[in-house]
Amino acid sequence: MKVILVYDIATEEPKDQQRLNKVRKIVRRYITHVQKSVFEGELTKSKLERMKAEILSVIDKDRDSVIFYVLGDNAKYERHLLTDVPDPTDNIL
Repeated sequence: MKVILVYDIATEEPKDQQRLNKVRKIVRRYITHVQKSVFEGELTKSKLERMKAEILSVIDKDRDSVIFYVLGDNAKYERHLLTDVPDPTDNIL
């Protein structure tokens, strides 16, 4: 399944940056970092659940926001890049 993840980790306090870095490292192990706080990639259901559990063990549920968009294997979608910058996902097989 195709997964798009968007997060907003609160960083008002100095220790918050550590939490942001931990979340970023977790997500990068599973899917591709596309832009700032946006990631996308293909995952199995079990890997998606594993990633969610890892993220939940790190985030502050009262201050942070993590959103998953999950598209089923048969979902049709189009992805358009409107600029001339290299596509960060063009190396995905």
